[in-house]
Amino acid sequence: MIAPQSPSPKPPSYPDHADLMVVLDGEGGHHPVASPADWDVRRAHVLANAQEVMGRMPGGERRVPLDPEYGGPVAESNYVRIHVSLASEPGDRVPAWLLIPQGDPPPGGFPAMICLHQTVRVGKDEVVGIEARPNRSSAKELAERGYVVLAPDYPNFGEYAVDPYALGYDSATMKGVWNHMRGVDLLAGRPEVDAGRVGAIGHSLGGHNSIFLAVFDDRIRAVVSSCGFNSFPSYYGGNLAGWSHAGYMPRIRSKYGTDPGRMPFDFPELIGALAPRPFFTNSPLRDANFEVEGVRACIRSARPVYELLGAPEHLVAEYPDDEHDFPPDVRERSYRFLDRHLGRATTT
Repeated sequence: MIAPQSPSPKPPSYPDHADLMVVLDGEGGHHPVASPADWDVRRAHVLANAQEVMGRMPGGERRVPLDPEYGGPVAESNYVRIHVSLASEPGDRVPAWLLIPQGDPPPGGFPAMICLHQTVRVGKDEVVGIEARPNRSSAKELAERGYVVLAPDYPNFGEYAVDPYALGYDSATMKGVWNHMRGVDLLAGRPEVDAGRVGAIGHSLGGHNSIFLAVFDDRIRAVVSSCGFNSFPSYYGGNLAGWSHAGYMPRIRSKYGTDPGRMPFDFPELIGALAPRPFFTNSPLRDANFEVEGVRACIRSARPVYELLGAPEHLVAEYPDDEHDFPPDVRERSYRFLDRHLGRATTT
């Protein structure tokens, strides 16, 4: 169980989650976000309000030794694939695939990615190309480009059966965040990895989990989210039931009645909270899960934060004429985006 933590003051409630250039003081007064220091205060409120829904981030009592257990390497085209199980916390182990480029690492080590899968029974196997539908093998493709890649299972997908609530979590989302942070611990500790060049990528379920991870872990230096989000009022006309089941955040129903107007956070704030780190979204025009105008609204809201922090070019959104998919040309541009910001160790 997560150890009890001393209560912290309730964060201010923001009536407009799309206006990121306002910060509230302790008395409820509104002030403009005019400096990076002002934004730091608003950003802290965003993280605190997200935890009102997801539950509290675990503390150090969860950070047990990783105790990784490795299987035998499987030789692929120009990398090896290794099964690994890591201890994420007392009494729980997370299965994952680790992909390592062949050959000696460059000076300083390879760049690395944590690659998060979509809602699919086989979990991590899809992104590494074992049981993959088209356009879903990002882990395989990034390893071929010269990245060390970790692809873990999300709770109750692939090999990974776990009850986050029996472990004391308030959401599977926060359990996923914690597991993925432990995955970053594993990558950062690998001798062939440059711990200063770690990114996150995912499609659909993996698309928003990449955002959630990076919001809470600033070791993630660049993010690619495919078909992973829009603003809550735009999600199925404001019906948040799909976000409220046990695989996500049950408090969205039990505490906030699946009502966007009652939610203490929204995706415009999460995208803003990534700034100034590079963020790339693939958000197709015909995505039935995440209606594109709700994505555009998030990007419009986050852009002033990126401008304030001097990195407007780090916020990139592509809107292909497609459905809920990650088409090859956009995927290639997302990889080039990662290459620019993390550096690519090899050429293909």
